[in-house]
Amino acid sequence: MTMRVFVAGGSGVLGRRLVSQLVARGHQVTATTTTEAKLGLLAELGAQGLVMDGLDAMSVGEAVATARPDALVHQMSAMSRTHAGKPDIKHLNRWLTQTNRLRTEGTDHLLAAAEATGVSHLVAQSHASWNGIRQGGWVKTEEDPLDPEEDTVARAGAAAIRHVEEVIVKAGGAALRYGGLYGHGAIDDQVELIRKRQFPLVGGGTGYSSWVHVDDAASATVLAVEQKARGVFDIVDDEPAPAVEWLPYLAECVGAKRPKRVPTWLARLLVGQVAVTMMTEGRGFSNAKAKRELGWQLRYPSWRQGFTEELA
Repeated sequence: MTMRVFVAGGSGVLGRRLVSQLVARGHQVTATTTTEAKLGLLAELGAQGLVMDGLDAMSVGEAVATARPDALVHQMSAMSRTHAGKPDIKHLNRWLTQTNRLRTEGTDHLLAAAEATGVSHLVAQSHASWNGIRQGGWVKTEEDPLDPEEDTVARAGAAAIRHVEEVIVKAGGAALRYGGLYGHGAIDDQVELIRKRQFPLVGGGTGYSSWVHVDDAASATVLAVEQKARGVFDIVDDEPAPAVEWLPYLAECVGAKRPKRVPTWLARLLVGQVAVTMMTEGRGFSNAKAKRELGWQLRYPSWRQGFTEELA
């Protein structure tokens, strides 16, 4: 059934792929961007483009009212260099300030606009790469809480993610916890650091992460929209893995030397506690629920295949 789908944040790395896949499946897509310069890109993808400020309630309300969609997808973030500068995990609270606002204030504006316009279903971006609760096993499900990151610079980001999930699920929608996104344009900054040997392996590299290719993340999102999915879903590939496995493999794929190894005490001084936690204590995630309930099939079941085909 053809639907009218509103994609907030349609010009981002994931948003572009989502728009393209929705259009290919016959849906009428309205997609937003923060700048007129990207309206042409959205038109090329087959969407009706709108300029919208996700932190301005009136701007959001007018955009959603104009589109009058059947479903609304929240893909707004501000992690590109244009919006946030170079990635800075040591000062994550500063680097993610705008993104955290989009996940709190922006989410609330979208919910209010959806209610006012009679939108029947919502899907929103959440996050699940290494941030599972650091208790018990290395691989978590949707039944396990995310780590609150108390007393770290990731605390505000963790709270913003919780807000997205709580209000979207309460409204009868789906919160999609995407793993670490990779694919064209998604991890250029990380690859640059790896090539410069500025992305070290910390300690034993025992912390787990989950990855997902941007095309697979988009296809799961399409299914969540079409099936009017409800609840939380971990959108990750089949192989959560420790840093000691995926980081050297990624370096090899991009033609870089093997990453340096630094002790945890030195890494804590150089890059901060969050990076140390991610690489030594991080928890990955299981995609069993998404595959079972959404019928999701991955183009890249493992980051090994994806890194080789996409980044080599």
